[in-house]
Amino acid sequence: QARILEWVVIGVGTTGFGIFFILFGMLLYFDSVLLAFGNLLFLTGLSLIIGLRRTFSFFFQRHKLKGTSFFLGGVVIVLLRWPLLGMFLETYGFFSLFRGFFPVAFGFLGSASNIPFLSALFQRLQGTSSMV
Repeated sequence: QARILEWVVIGVGTTGFGIFFILFGMLLYFDSVLLAFGNLLFLTGLSLIIGLRRTFSFFFQRHKLKGTSFFLGGVVIVLLRWPLLGMFLETYGFFSLFRGFFPVAFGFLGSASNIPFLSALFQRLQGTSSMV
């Protein structure tokens, strides 16, 4: 049990560094090396957090193949040093893969925030998308 927790902690750190390198690479005018390193760290961290089998089963579900192909195609394009096109493809794939999660996240943010304007905005964003 403790061994699994260690891998999850390492995965969270690796995913965090991946997100940092992706954001830093975008901040430095789409530096392809930083973006590629961030992509590899992000995918490695994700597979360490939820496991290889669950990672593959998440990405390769039949209804998520379009998003997966755009996301992983974007990663390959970034690795081939076309960072702007690769990031556009990755962004589309990311939103396509996780579109069912956004209403849940917006609902949580709407209920968790006590700021009236943000609460109303998140509640409105929660109702615009379906879970399917």
